Amino acid sequence: MPGYSDLEKAIDTLVSQFHAASADNSPTLKSEEFKGLLSSQMPNLVKGINTEQGFGSILQKMGVGDGEGISFKHFWSLIESVASSQHGILSKAGSSCSCMLL
Repeated sequence: MPGYSDLEKAIDTLVSQFHAASADNSPTLKSEEFKGLLSSQMPNLVKGINTEQGFGSILQKMGVGDGEGISFKHFWSLIESVASSQHGILSKAGSSCSCMLL
């Protein structure tokens, strides 16, 4: 992606990886597809939820109902949560960031 910023490339990567995880090009992922996405692209997150109960808790926090496909909007809520946590860690560590999330 020549000419794009790092942030634009990061967003493209999030969207591309989500859609690549779908075996049938569906707009939503099945639980197993989503587990595969997390295992390959967010392995440090998976370390903390490597049980069915932990995975179920993540799906619940994302707003995914029983038997419901996992949409990009659901995935984005997980990314938002992880990014906000990282921001909090950096803020406490004395990062010079003074940004505020809306």
